[in-house]
Amino acid sequence: MPTNITIQRILVIVLQRIKFIILLTLVCMLSFFLYSKFFITPMYSTSAMLYVQNYNAKSQSNQEKGKIFSSDISGSASLAEAYIVFLNNSDSITSLFNDCDVSITNDYFFITVTVSGSDPQTCANVANQICETAGDVFADRFAYGQIGIVRSAKLPSAPYEPNNLKNALIGLVIGLVASVLISILLELIDLTVKPDDDLQEMYDIPIFAEIPDFGN
Repeated sequence: MPTNITIQRILVIVLQRIKFIILLTLVCMLSFFLYSKFFITPMYSTSAMLYVQNYNAKSQSNQEKGKIFSSDISGSASLAEAYIVFLNNSDSITSLFNDCDVSITNDYFFITVTVSGSDPQTCANVANQICETAGDVFADRFAYGQIGIVRSAKLPSAPYEPNNLKNALIGLVIGLVASVLISILLELIDLTVKPDDDLQEMYDIPIFAEIPDFGN
């Protein structure tokens, strides 16, 4: 058989084995989808938000009521950044994690508590319990300022992973590539001599006619 593989040859191989390629591609896509849907544990995520102020609004005397100045923002942001360190290292906070993945981050003077896990209700409960306990941690560590809850965590309606559609598409691509490679490999290891093209390429002579085998 010919040993050189050209783009034209690959296209011929693909067309010859198109049914095999389509079948294997669909099987891989379906397998990835079913595995994603029934064997991968769904993961849920929810978040709650706190705010931090570097002053106590009730005892505020040198500022206009209801207004926040730039000095308040920078001061509150610095306080929030220091406060997160205590939250991440507080036993009363970490004991509430309940085997969930918890991330506590700040954006200026806002603190976001993000909780991920396999049970949506547990995620929401953990996030809200952390926010409720955060006030006690703040009062124990800081003699000034205050915190409050901006947004409580809600029950997540759908998992953020696995993405069944994405996994099915990955299976489709893998199946397509694998089926084409297998087809080319089968062609390479096929030692049988095929009519016309193989003979012409092997012996570099033109083929003018073919004698049919009437015995088969």
